[in-house]
Amino acid sequence: MERKRIAFVVQRYGLEVCGGAELHCRLVAEHLAKYLDVEALTTCALEHSPWDNHYPPGEAEINGVLVRRFRLDRLRKHRAFDALSRKVFGGPHSYLDELDYVRMVGPHSTALLDHLSRTRRDYDLFVFFTYQYFPTVFGLPLVPERSALVPTAHHDPHIRLSVYNPVFHLPRLIVYNTEAERDTVQWRFGNGRVPSVVVGTSVEAPATPPDVAAFRRRHGLDGPFILSIGRVEPSKGSQALLDHFIRYKEAGRGAGLKLVLMGRAAMPIPRRPDVVPLGFVSDEEKFAGIAAGELVVLPSEYESLSMVNLEAWLMGVPVLANGRCQVLKDNCRQANGGLYYTSQEEFAEALDLLLASPELRRTLGEQGRRYVERRYDWDAVERKYLEAIFELTGV
Repeated sequence: MERKRIAFVVQRYGLEVCGGAELHCRLVAEHLAKYLDVEALTTCALEHSPWDNHYPPGEAEINGVLVRRFRLDRLRKHRAFDALSRKVFGGPHSYLDELDYVRMVGPHSTALLDHLSRTRRDYDLFVFFTYQYFPTVFGLPLVPERSALVPTAHHDPHIRLSVYNPVFHLPRLIVYNTEAERDTVQWRFGNGRVPSVVVGTSVEAPATPPDVAAFRRRHGLDGPFILSIGRVEPSKGSQALLDHFIRYKEAGRGAGLKLVLMGRAAMPIPRRPDVVPLGFVSDEEKFAGIAAGELVVLPSEYESLSMVNLEAWLMGVPVLANGRCQVLKDNCRQANGGLYYTSQEEFAEALDLLLASPELRRTLGEQGRRYVERRYDWDAVERKYLEAIFELTGV
């Protein structure tokens, strides 16, 4: 039987790319490459701002997946982008303003769109990852009859924009990460008629146990620390986390405790001995940090499914999550693998409780590990994707 040819369309793709949705896409593509002819169609960008051409255009192979990268047409101009953002989200504006906004959101690549138009019949299915960006908003309408969407949507201001309506009505299938994400999207867009499935993803633990002592030596961490992983920027909750942590320490709590930040910084980080920014790190270093820390903090208010959440639990480490994110809150409740907060006071009380009891941390981490192994298993994820793909394209 001839193998199906599937293209994953995503704004960035690469081992060095730091982004939950992009990692999600790469892992799914790599796992499905065992059964299908899988390609990734993406841009030459590494960073989401200003979307410069970091990688050369053309073909590359990453972990068994053929990656086709296309040049970007323009950088994001921050002053114009900020002005248009204020207009779109803060006052009267037109549909054309929203289209211009998505063009500025980027990454803007007419070469990628041209490839979709030229090869629309060469692929059995195009799987678009994340709904917000230029490749999905302008690319999916070019191949609606052969499209599936993995929206990674959450209840943030973007979801209120009318420009995204077609994205949620045109595809033949929508793959949601969680029931909460599906309910949010169907409530907002009234697209319950579009076939959908809740799949999510899985994560993989390192093949060998991380060297915790070596990690601590490398970064001068000889006491307790909590860890936050991902881009360091206000939209990811980083500023609020720093504010909470600094107020917590200035109140005389958490003696010797440090906050370790893993991820590229897009905002100023205060220079303090108890705040340790490590920048972008390898997967090996990330898992070593998870294993070495007391717990992982999930500060983002907007998540459709947190890969970091699953990675922490897979390592048997509890989480402290932003309870304003319904997905994180639901996961903490369902797994009984962590606590959540919605205010400075709740952050401080939950952190005190977790730091005071190693036994509680072990219990929550173990419950989280069992939850991930039970619900987010790669065999189940692969099966659900394959069933959906073959139903759409024929066996």
